[in-house]
Amino acid sequence: MFKILIVEDDETIAGILAENLNKWGYEAAYVEDFDLVLQKFRDFEPHLVLMDITLPFYNGFYWCAEIRKESNVPIVFLSSNTDNMNIVMAMNMGGDDFITKPFDLSVVVAKVQALLRRTYSYMNQVTTIEHRGAILNLGEAALYYQDTKLDLTKNEFRILQLLMEKRNTVVSREEIMKKLWDSDCFIDDNTLTVNMTRIRKKLEEIGLEQFIVTKKGIGYRIGD
Repeated sequence: MFKILIVEDDETIAGILAENLNKWGYEAAYVEDFDLVLQKFRDFEPHLVLMDITLPFYNGFYWCAEIRKESNVPIVFLSSNTDNMNIVMAMNMGGDDFITKPFDLSVVVAKVQALLRRTYSYMNQVTTIEHRGAILNLGEAALYYQDTKLDLTKNEFRILQLLMEKRNTVVSREEIMKKLWDSDCFIDDNTLTVNMTRIRKKLEEIGLEQFIVTKKGIGYRIGD
């Protein structure tokens, strides 16, 4: 299920948007603390963001720039200020589309559907896991990050799948080895260490620093 984060300070509008998107089969949530927009983005891990321009504390352009430092997730700006300067600014800051207020809900849904289809066309939405902008395609055994596709070995894929599925917990080395062991592949402690080192190097080469964190004496978890 695709997740959509709504950054809109008019709670009535945010609620209507969320309710309507949920009816269309999306998981929609909206920001309530506008000093913690980036934290909400990290916690919710949306596939698309609907971003108002005029917000408390910092405007939508600021939050778009902050999100762009760590994710290429599609961002659609919402604004009643439709002069060309705002539209140009929205696109220059990393926005993918612009919807003017007052808007028709059917237009919002159509634009959301089109952007999701275009952005995630290479993936089956029910066979992917995402974290920090990295998308693990379970059907392809590959990791997508920004404009890069990272092909994985069978063991690398299984390790990443397990860690990303349990990204909020520390996974023990024993559990990982149990996941990897099958009839044609025996994994011991040393082999696991080699595999982890190789995965980390691959991740770092595409810009994912500290994606896998070691918890000494316990195991590994996916980094925040």
